[in-house]
Amino acid sequence: MPVRKIVQLGDEHLKKKSAPIKQINAETLALVKDLKDTLYSVDGVGLAAPQIAVNKRVVFIDLRDGSEPIVLINPEITYREGKEEGYEGCLSYVGYEGLVERPKKVKVKALNEKGVAVEYEATGLLARCFCHEIDHLDGIMYVDQAIEMYELVDEEE
Repeated sequence: MPVRKIVQLGDEHLKKKSAPIKQINAETLALVKDLKDTLYSVDGVGLAAPQIAVNKRVVFIDLRDGSEPIVLINPEITYREGKEEGYEGCLSYVGYEGLVERPKKVKVKALNEKGVAVEYEATGLLARCFCHEIDHLDGIMYVDQAIEMYELVDEEE
């Protein structure tokens, strides 16, 4: 499957609420494969379908820490606990990062690519990633919630 172009801040797909997946079929599985291939072509840990100009409720996450990659279809955060600030970047806003307040702990339910219901309980980076990517499905970018934004400077220049 092809590596897709990641759309950037200002693209209309990033502001739209994504439609739920009604059935997991060849089209859905091709979208999951495109998300995987695209994420693995760049330096990131998560990618939501709107970031490749598809407004469907599908997310692919790989923390690249040895844990299993995660496919979320029609994800929903069912529980939030606590608050913590942390820095986030986004493949749809390259060269910037922001300080964002997120829950310390979340529970997420979704379907995986086999159509099996899955639930995750997460803290730390995975909880932040769940929130960030699911926000994309609702047309929300981290820059909309950032307490502070920073332009990243290349030290070699």
